[in-house]
Amino acid sequence: MVHVNIALASGKHVCLEVRNSCKIGKLKFLAQKALGQGFLKLVSAQGAVLSDPLQSCRNLGLEDGDHLTAVVQQAKLAATEGAFALWCYGGDAIVTWGDKTCGGDSSGVQHRLRNVQHVQATGTAFAAILGDGSVVTWGNPHHGGDSSAVQHWLRSVQQVRAATYAFAAILSDGSVVTWGDPQWGGDSSEVQDELIGVQHLQGTHRAFAAVLSDGSVVTWGDRQSGGDSSQVKDQLARVQQIQATNHAFAAILQDGSVVTWGSEDHGGDSSAVRDQLRNVQQLQATHWAFAAILEDGSVVTWGTPDSGGDSSAVQEQLRDVRRIKATNHAFAAILEDGMVVTWGFPGYGGDISGVRKQLSHVQQLQSTNHAFAGLLEDGSVVTWGDPRFGGDSCEVQDQLRQVQHIEATGHAFAAILSDGSVVTWGSPASGGSSSAVQDLISFL
Repeated sequence: MVHVNIALASGKHVCLEVRNSCKIGKLKFLAQKALGQGFLKLVSAQGAVLSDPLQSCRNLGLEDGDHLTAVVQQAKLAATEGAFALWCYGGDAIVTWGDKTCGGDSSGVQHRLRNVQHVQATGTAFAAILGDGSVVTWGNPHHGGDSSAVQHWLRSVQQVRAATYAFAAILSDGSVVTWGDPQWGGDSSEVQDELIGVQHLQGTHRAFAAVLSDGSVVTWGDRQSGGDSSQVKDQLARVQQIQATNHAFAAILQDGSVVTWGSEDHGGDSSAVRDQLRNVQQLQATHWAFAAILEDGSVVTWGTPDSGGDSSAVQEQLRDVRRIKATNHAFAAILEDGMVVTWGFPGYGGDISGVRKQLSHVQQLQSTNHAFAGLLEDGSVVTWGDPRFGGDSCEVQDQLRQVQHIEATGHAFAAILSDGSVVTWGSPASGGSSSAVQDLISFL
């Protein structure tokens, strides 16, 4: 038996008595439980990270009375339409669950996941950027889960963005590499010579838009989904930000005005509100409509009325808006005082009447396709919308305490708690049940 002293930077510490044969993974698990803090990285007195969970204390030379430092890692969640991926920034593993055809099984690539920096997702596949700038993918091979055809180009990757069934990566030299379904933005060959100095990428359902260093925009993919921006090309100068519905783009220019293109039914035509779109600060989108937050905190909407394009019924309430989140067909806005205003299709979260009194001091909103979850200042959670899509969290409500972050697939929610545990609800097949991987999460 050996006594190992483990301390957090805060000064909180614990002395654990374990066998020489105790694995590092088990030691970390015991430390997390004793310290009440999840997602820890153990570092020796010599500065070596104890990263191999299968190594024993004996093999690593840990002796009785040794001191280790426990570093709290930043845990993050990413989601496809049907699966979650949980990882720690700089970590060497990812825990996935949910629909295996949507990336819920990452066992085939776990040995390649080292020093994970970021994870992005299409509808059915994941892509992880590693510390050396390479990329590891898994999930549906036709929708971005197989990057073998472009793997030799995926070096020094800075950013990865996704359309529904394709990925696009920005390299350190500002060029772009795409893969996935060619019809959905996975083939950028027609505009490859124009993709120079790319700063930012955004995707609709079937197309991508790239903002270049000079503020101009290059688009590709399905023409009806925003892949053809030729009609507004002269207007797309000094672009600061781009947002997308399923089949249309909206760009905020340096002067705060907005340019739109793509399907008119999906918000590609903003002519009816063009005069109101001044000093725009943020854009958000449902599948069929846009919402713009102006400098004075008011909101302008356009697109299909029932899907959030008509906010007239709540316009007087939309004052001092801080952030907006969207389901497929409804918007929810957090006001400066922490209250929430919703509009759009009622069955998709546009009706807040059942939980209005509970929604105060809201800090964060997250959404599935048909439901919202609001994270309150005290760390509790309030949900509304279609119960089949996570709109009813009553079965886990007692567990939703000290929540730090919420993520969502199309049909389920996952919440990271302050102690490092994860609580899920919604459709079990789409990530709403994490029971099969709870042990893995504890050792992450």
